[in-house]
Amino acid sequence: MGQRTPLYDLHLALGAKMVDFGGWDMPLHYGSQVEEHHQVRRDCGVFDVSHMTVIDVSGTQAKAWLQRLLANDVERLHNPGQALYSTMLNERGGIVDDMIVYRLEDAYRLALNAATRDQDLAWMQAQLGDFQVQLHERPELAMLAIQGPQARHKIAELVTQSRGTLIQQLKPFEAGFDGDWFIARTGYTGEDGLEIVLPADQAPAFFNDLVGAGISPIGLGARDTLRLEAGMNLYGQDIHQDVSPLAANMAWSIAWEPASRQFIGRSALEAERAAGVKQKLVGLVLEERGVLRAHQVVRIADVGEGEITSGSFSPTLSKSIALARVPMATADRAEVEIRGKWYPVRVVKPTFVRHGKTLI
Repeated sequence: MGQRTPLYDLHLALGAKMVDFGGWDMPLHYGSQVEEHHQVRRDCGVFDVSHMTVIDVSGTQAKAWLQRLLANDVERLHNPGQALYSTMLNERGGIVDDMIVYRLEDAYRLALNAATRDQDLAWMQAQLGDFQVQLHERPELAMLAIQGPQARHKIAELVTQSRGTLIQQLKPFEAGFDGDWFIARTGYTGEDGLEIVLPADQAPAFFNDLVGAGISPIGLGARDTLRLEAGMNLYGQDIHQDVSPLAANMAWSIAWEPASRQFIGRSALEAERAAGVKQKLVGLVLEERGVLRAHQVVRIADVGEGEITSGSFSPTLSKSIALARVPMATADRAEVEIRGKWYPVRVVKPTFVRHGKTLI
C-alpha cells in the first residue's frame, strides 16, 4: 500500500482506477482517459495533485541561497505572488529536479515533484551550509489543479467573492493568498487554469463541490497525455540527473545574467555550451498507424541515433507523438523502430498543442 492523499476515499467512490505513482496510490482515470483528456482541452477538469511536495523557504538569506541553488534567478520575482519555473542542478549540470518557485511576502514557496521528494530534500539540506535559511515542508496542505479554458471562470463562480476576485485578477504565473488558500495561475497541461493549495482537511469538501458543479475529475493518464502534447518534460523520463537543461529544450529556464551569480552547475553548463551541445529534445509525429513509446530507437540518416523519452497517442491530434533526444544535426525526418520494423516520423518543435491550438 502506498501513501494516500486526503482524497483517496473520494477517488474510490468516483470509480477511479488506482495505480502506484512515486510511492503514492493515485487515480489513473475514472473510466475513459481519452474523454478526460478532451474534457480538459475543451472545458475543464480537476486533478488531485496533493502528492506533490510543498516546501516554504524562509530566513534572512533565503533569496541568496535560492540564487545559488537554482538555475533560474529568483531576483526576477520582484513582487510577492510572482512565480517562475526553474531547475535545480547538480555540479555536473544534471537536473536534480524541476519546480515552480513562488515569492511570498517574506519567504518563497517551492512546488516539487512527488517522486523526487527524498532526493530533493537530501540535496537541499546538503546545500544549506552556513546560510541562514529554514526549510519548512507542508504535508498538512493539499493541492488541486483545475485546468482548461473554462477553469478560472467556473471556479470563480463556486468560491467566495474575495477568492473569485483574486482568480479573475491573476495573470499567468501569478499567485496570491485568500485566507488559508494559496491560489496560483499555473499548471501542467498547456491550458489555462489554477493550482490551489489549501488545508488538507478542506480538500475533500472542495473536491466534492467541484464534481457536483460538473467539473470532471481527471486522472494521471490524461495528465500525462496533456503535458506531452504541450511539450512539458516529465522528471524521470525526459529529464533526470544525467541530463542538462541545454539538452532538454530548457535553456530558456537558465538565468545567465548576472555573470557573477555562481549557481550550482553553472560551470558545467558553460563548458557544455562552449564545447557545443551534442543533443537536443525534439518532437516526433508518426504519420502511420502505431504507437511511439519511451526508449524506442530513433535513427537519423547520415547523422546518428537518438531515443524516445516520452511517447503516446495524442487524443487531440489523433496521432502518435513523442519527445526524443537526438543529435543536434537532426533535421525534419527520422525513423523509429517499433517491434523490429522502422517507421518514418516527422521531426517538429517539441510543442504539439497549447491552449487548444495545434502547433504542428
